[in-house]
Amino acid sequence: MKNPSNSSKVLSLFLLVVLLGTSSCKKIEDLLTFQVNDSSSFMIPASGLLNTTVLSLPGATVSSSSSGTYSANNTSADYVQDVTLDRLALTVTDPAGQNFDFLKSVKIYIASDNQGTNKTLLASLDPVPTGQTAITLTPSGAKLDLYLRSGYYSLFTDVTLAQPVRQNTTVRADSRFNVKAKLK
Repeated sequence: MKNPSNSSKVLSLFLLVVLLGTSSCKKIEDLLTFQVNDSSSFMIPASGLLNTTVLSLPGATVSSSSSGTYSANNTSADYVQDVTLDRLALTVTDPAGQNFDFLKSVKIYIASDNQGTNKTLLASLDPVPTGQTAITLTPSGAKLDLYLRSGYYSLFTDVTLAQPVRQNTTVRADSRFNVKAKLK
């Protein structure tokens, strides 16, 4: 029985190195890509306003889980390179049984402060489907690094009413951000 030729051994060794290198790069990439999940609530006040009226709600400060998530992934805000919104879901939490039928459209903006100095469209939905107590907005695709570098940010909401809001309505906003960062 003959031994494999030297070129076969070299080729096999080369393929093994490439395979190991590819899987190692994937593991490193996974370490540098992770998600930040935040949740906050805001109130849409009762209003006798006519439909198609746009209500601009004041900024709601969100205490972000970003710092803890960065630390858990062996990085920090200084090493963040790319943040985008993956998902933003709104859920009516109060009053019980309330749905989003009073909304025609919704836009949510993000800013680094409560004054909205640098607000950017985060996500929107138009039209809002009827009969729903939870809706998922469409992300704007904006680059959001600036907003998730500190431990907080503010959300501003513009809603176009389809009908008057009969009672104060509390809405929870659950956001999921995709983050790419370098290791510390």
